[in-house]
Amino acid sequence: MGDLGQIFKAYDVRGIVPDTLDEGVARAVGAAFARVSGAPSIVVAYDMRPSSPGLAAAFAEGATGQGADVVMAGLGSTDMLYFASGRLDMPGAMFTASHNPAQYNGIKLCRAGAAPISSETGLADIRRLAEEGLEPSGAPGKVTERDLLAEYAEYLRSLVDLSGVRPLKIAVDAGNGMGGHTVPAVLGDRLLSPLPLEIVPLYFELDGTFPNHPANPLDPDNLVDLQDAVRRTGADAGLAFDGDADRCFVVDERGEPVPPSAITAMVAVRELAKEPGAPIIHNLITSAAVPDIVREHGGEPVRTRVGHSFIKETMAQTGAVFGGEHSAHYYFRDFWRADTGMLAAMHVLAALGGGERALSDLTAQYTRYAASGEINSQVEDQEGRTAAVERAFAGRDGAKVDRLDGLTVAFPGGSWFNLRASNTEPLLRLNVEAPDTAGMERLRDEVLGIVRA
Repeated sequence: MGDLGQIFKAYDVRGIVPDTLDEGVARAVGAAFARVSGAPSIVVAYDMRPSSPGLAAAFAEGATGQGADVVMAGLGSTDMLYFASGRLDMPGAMFTASHNPAQYNGIKLCRAGAAPISSETGLADIRRLAEEGLEPSGAPGKVTERDLLAEYAEYLRSLVDLSGVRPLKIAVDAGNGMGGHTVPAVLGDRLLSPLPLEIVPLYFELDGTFPNHPANPLDPDNLVDLQDAVRRTGADAGLAFDGDADRCFVVDERGEPVPPSAITAMVAVRELAKEPGAPIIHNLITSAAVPDIVREHGGEPVRTRVGHSFIKETMAQTGAVFGGEHSAHYYFRDFWRADTGMLAAMHVLAALGGGERALSDLTAQYTRYAASGEINSQVEDQEGRTAAVERAFAGRDGAKVDRLDGLTVAFPGGSWFNLRASNTEPLLRLNVEAPDTAGMERLRDEVLGIVRA
């Protein structure tokens, strides 16, 4: 059996197959998850990686050995698994390593209703029981297969009606990941009636070896093919999904990437039109334009730490209708507070198709500041370097300092930066924003000069 100490992370399980994650590990985790959740039934889905079906089957074997029934949903995106957990009201397990390379796989776990599980809320207990090993207990549960793709597609279409939009041509890069399975079901006519959308497909073939490019649209290199396709075909927009299709990146009709913060602001405005005055979640490194725009439209911006468990928890506490992250994770109250890139994409298409403006024109109003993007620096003494940056900036020009998540320093003129340590690597991650590019670059270079000294 693989080494559980290496593969249990803060929010999920992830490792290299079969070196640190194999079917023995999956079986042990399935048994432990059934025991910790105490649920009579668990829903399981998996992505297109060659190892995923075997790992999912082993997990189901472990869970049924503890008396739990398993609903095997088969191939699906991570947000389809969250849908299943919410709709069926049962804990869920998704076998995926998202955008990681082909040799990786992992398990994303949630409680009933797609509620998150972290080290503090059950994952540490699951690890402990998996390491100890659990013998089969009581009458074994049963495994039943259930295809939930059509129900997932119908539910998303019930939240955002695209049937009346003007005809749109949309290029979609699935990266050989699960978007190739879900996009034809939700946006195409594979299972439901056709929408006024012409889909230009790129890499829809499910292939967990990722033969064309890594399924990580956060890396600009992996958007090049989509950008070329948008320009070549005259598409109105482009969508790029990551490997498990829970994140979606957008490019406009010029092939230019639309910042996730602009998508967050756009979707927030649409949700506030349905529910005026509602809270909207944004993590602390989304653009300052997001809380500005939320306030302008009568909403209540709520700032959180980076990470899905913090956002989902804050959504539950505040009743927020929507939340967005700089990394293109988008969370919806009407989707069990879970993240779904597909639903965010549908909001973009509804906004685009509901008028005659080009996407670049439509999104320009949501982009107000110059941003550096995330810049990583390899630093052994993360705490010491962060303290040095704080000493350099604290009290300067009316700066406000907070430690909600790493170090954030904000200035009266609208400039700010955040410096956060990686949880898993000796890295400091810097994000800088300012009213103009020159100001952003000056602040960026000064902070990096201290970090890398």
